[in-house]
Formats: sequence, C-alpha cells, structure tokens
Amino acid sequence: MGQSSVRGEGTRKSVPRARELGWDDDLYGAGEATGAGGDAPGEEEASSSPTRAERRRGGGKGGGTGPNGRAATRRRAKKTGKRKALRWTAITLALLILGTAGAGYLYYEHLNGNIRGGSRAGGDSGVKKAAPNALGDTPLNILLIGSDSRNDEKNIALGGGRDDKDRKPLADVQMLLHVSADRKNASVVSIPRDTVLHIPECKDKDGTRYPATDNRPINESLQRGGPGCTLTTWESLTGIYIDHWVMVDFAGVVAMADEVGGVPVCVKSGVSDHPTKAQPGGSHLKLPEGTHEVKGVQALQWLRTRHAFGSDQNRAKAQHMYMNGMVEKLQKQNAWTDTGRLMGLAETATDALQVSDEIKSVKGLFGLSMQLKNVKLNRLTTANIPTAEWPQDHNKNILIKSAADKMFRMLRDDVAFDKNGDPAGAKPKPTASTKPKATAEAPGSLGVTVVNGTGSDTEPAAEGRARAITELLQGKGFAQAESSQEGGNRPDTVVTYPKGDGDQGRANAQSVAKALGLPDSAVRADAKAENLTLVVGADWREGTVYKKQATEAGDIPDGAQVIRGDEKDCMTIFDPYKWDGKS
Repeated sequence: MGQSSVRGEGTRKSVPRARELGWDDDLYGAGEATGAGGDAPGEEEASSSPTRAERRRGGGKGGGTGPNGRAATRRRAKKTGKRKALRWTAITLALLILGTAGAGYLYYEHLNGNIRGGSRAGGDSGVKKAAPNALGDTPLNILLIGSDSRNDEKNIALGGGRDDKDRKPLADVQMLLHVSADRKNASVVSIPRDTVLHIPECKDKDGTRYPATDNRPINESLQRGGPGCTLTTWESLTGIYIDHWVMVDFAGVVAMADEVGGVPVCVKSGVSDHPTKAQPGGSHLKLPEGTHEVKGVQALQWLRTRHAFGSDQNRAKAQHMYMNGMVEKLQKQNAWTDTGRLMGLAETATDALQVSDEIKSVKGLFGLSMQLKNVKLNRLTTANIPTAEWPQDHNKNILIKSAADKMFRMLRDDVAFDKNGDPAGAKPKPTASTKPKATAEAPGSLGVTVVNGTGSDTEPAAEGRARAITELLQGKGFAQAESSQEGGNRPDTVVTYPKGDGDQGRANAQSVAKALGLPDSAVRADAKAENLTLVVGADWREGTVYKKQATEAGDIPDGAQVIRGDEKDCMTIFDPYKWDGKS
C-alpha cells in the first residue's frame, strides 16, 4: 500500500496535492467525506494528519475529542466545505462554458441553415469590378429585390393569387444600393417594375437558357434566370459591377417589419387603397393622416400600394421612405452594437432573406451589415431613375436615357448623390490601374472596328466620327483599325471584346482604351462581339481628345424624386383614395 505501481516512482503524493487545490478524489467517492480517512492508498505516509493512536489519545495536531480536538475538527470541516464549494463552482463553470459553446455552435449552424442562396449572376454582362482607389478601397453595390412569389401558403395569404402558386415570381421591387468606397455615404436608385429595357441572355439554376430580349419589362428578369439574371440585367444596363443581391418575399417583409417593431411612414391625408371601377384590386392600405409605424401586413400594404400613390414612380418613392425609416429605426435601436438586437435580427433576417451564394452565411451577412453601420442618415440618398411612357403600351415605361446615363455615371465614378460630404471627398478618388492578366498584342496586329454611336434621344449621330477616330487609332499604331458603316445610340464610349477571348481579349481592349485616354471602366466583354470593337458614344461627339464628363456631388437630374435619409416627407394621396379617417 502506498507504493507507486511504477517502479522507482516512490510514494504517490498526487491525491493530497489535488485536495490542496480543491480537486480531491471525493469526486469519485473517496477521502474523508466518505469515511475512508487514511485508508486511501498512500494517505498514511503522504499526509501529515495524526495517526489513529494519536487521535484516540486526543493528541497530535489537534485531534481527539477535547476542546482543541473539536475546534480542529470544525476547522477541517470548514476547509473541506470551502474546497467542495470551489470544486463544484469550477465544475459548474466548466459545464456552462462547454454547454454555451456547444449551444452557440448549434445556434450558429441553425442560423446558417436558415439562409437560402443562389448564384450571384445569371449571365455574363462583361462588367468587371471597379479598380481600387488610392487607399485600396472599392465601392460596394448590392441589388435589393422584392419578389411577388406565391410559392407557399404564407405568401398566398398575404399576396392573394392562389392561381399563381406555380408561377415563377416577378421582381416587383428593384433597388441598387451603392455604398461609397470610403463607406461614408450611400445612394439608392430604383427602376419601376414595368420599365421595358434590354434583358440579356441568362441561364436558370436548372440549366435552362433564356434568350436576350428588348421588349419585356425588367421585373420579368427574375423569371428568366432567377435573381442572378436580374443582377446581370442591371450590370448590362448600368456598367456597374454588383457585388451581391438580397431578395425578400411578402412573408419576409412582414417578419422584418415586426422584428424592428414597426417602420415610420407618413401620408398627407388619410388613405384607403381599395378597388374602384376604374382600377380593380388594390393593396387595401388604410391609414389616417399623419405619421404611423407600420408593421405586419400593413407594412406589406404600404410597399405594394400603387393606385393611391398615383404611379409606379410614386410607389418607388414610398418604398424609399420605408427603407429610410427602417434604417433610422435600426440605428436608434443600436442594432449594430446591441447583442440582443443582433440575435433577434439574425434569427429573423436569415429566415426572411435569400442572398447570393458568396454571402450565404451568418458571417457573410454580418460582414455585409457592418459595411453600412457608419453611413449617417444625412448621407443616405434615395432616388428614382426618371421614366417616360412606352409608346407601344401606356401601362409600361421606358427610361429617360439622358437622366439614367448621368445617374449611372455618378455611381460608376463613386460620386455622392448628396452634397453633405467633404467637398474634396465628393470628387472621385484617383484609381489604381487595373493590370490585365495577359500582355496585349502589338497594336499593328489588332483588328479594331470603329462604330459611330454618338446619337442620343435628343440629337442625331455626329457625322464622320467613326472615320475620324479610325484615323486617330491608325496614327497611334493600330494600322488595321477600320470604320464601320453601322451606327446607333450609345451614351458612353466603350471598347468591347468577345467574352470568349478572356484575359487576352481584355488586355487588347485595354491597350486600345489607353491609347485613346479612355478609363478602364470603358472596357467590356460582349457576348455578341465578333472582334475588338470601339463604339464612339454620345460623350465624345467632337475632337480627338476624349474628355471624361464631369460629375459633381448632388447633381441629380430633375424628376428623380430625391429623398435624403434624415428628411421627413409625407406621401400625397390620389383623390379617389383619400380617406377622412371615419368611414
């Protein structure tokens, strides 16, 4: 007894040492508390406790039944109690840490499991990410999509239209959120759902291909390849690289509005958006005059109201008011720093939203939200792309190109929609050149077709532009450049190359752009291009030196219905839908 089982180790002293630290073998039913006393292996030789004989005589170090012995026994019992308390506290703490870590991991995986994703792009727009500025920063562009899906009972109950359960959803709300490279300002632009424009070729998740079309409204892009196709359509239209898309359906809108506790909106008079003889249907929104916090079904009704607000453009304006109100509410709730709010928002958002695959995780969504937290309300600006009636159908719209092109150029150049920033910071920061992954071929070996695209909505193409720029290119060593008899309307000058030519095609196109002083953003891959093509746009109608059009912060075209995040405005109600608040 008392000898180590390992030869030469000597007497085992680990158990008493463990007791001194509060981790004794009472944990396993041994030691004094169980009456084992010094019968535990090795204890008699290792412990400095009195012997049995000393305890019987009341001698030794405080043993026996005399006054001193009883006091010593109480002291030992007190120390043992403290050791037990320390031991159980340590055990409980360890279990809590392990349990919390396990629960945290399971909850994290639960949140990740909530998130639905999809491909970032549904086609190839040829648009590349903007080059970083002098500080290495790039803007962030996110496409926000509101789907009219009726794919489950919740959405049918909220949106009606049970017959549409198996129909592919339409993108009834489309907003491009642009966050500046320095993350100090943000701009939002909307295009009404019935705006007819070019939808490029797209591929659905099941491999189905949809040919390009020029006579369908933009909300159908969601049916022609999912949210990725809507993103590709926006990229093709704007020349802006879009990093991610985020999509929400009817049920998701209701859930998010409830989670934030309601979103403030305002009407100049009472509103009742009900069916009329002239306009059947309606959102059924009913609010008295003034400001209200809408949530649940009422929030959805606000976002879907069209007739009472008078037009699709005004509906987009109301949606912007709602978005600004939600951002204000989240900032007041300290949503980016309050752990409790973050947990609630995470649970609701991961279940309500569908996102592009590269942010399909709690980490991805949290990182995305952190990019927005420093944008103040007075630096958040929303606007509509101005539209006009489509001549072929008065119920549909077309973009007013001059206004749209100016707004898209501001976003491409990272120019703020507001004038509240530092005047120096309002100008585009110098960008680093995008280095191609391949080396351009010799200029003399490149065949370049030059097209006159200087026409616009307001004036015809400038005569002789293709020939003049062809001669300019030839003088710079591009001996095989030739002008085309074809023409067209193009707002900005671009150099396109066949997308199948990859890095080599891009390098060759960049060499043409550099020779003419064009920015890197002018270089595009084009699925329809057969060779290297320079389209001289309406931004270069004269001269042999390309002058990039100046854009100033806050210089938004008329008709864009600009709203700043900290501005309080109320929606005007169309007469047939005004409500006195009584009936």
